[in-house]
Amino acid sequence: MGKLLITLGLGIILLGLIVKYAPWLINWFGKLPGDINIQNPNSRIFVPITSMIVVSVLLTLLANFWLRK
Repeated sequence: MGKLLITLGLGIILLGLIVKYAPWLINWFGKLPGDINIQNPNSRIFVPITSMIVVSVLLTLLANFWLRK
């Protein structure tokens, strides 16, 4: 449990630093082919399908690397 909390804390700090000082590293999110963005004058629908697949693969790889014994 302690290892998980430390990892989550460091991940949140790293994400905060990236958003604050290097926003170009996350500008790709939502702009990949396969992301659905429908805009009308009164509404907007945004479904980042491809971006979420990429995030899922990256998180799976990190989890497998981190939790491997």
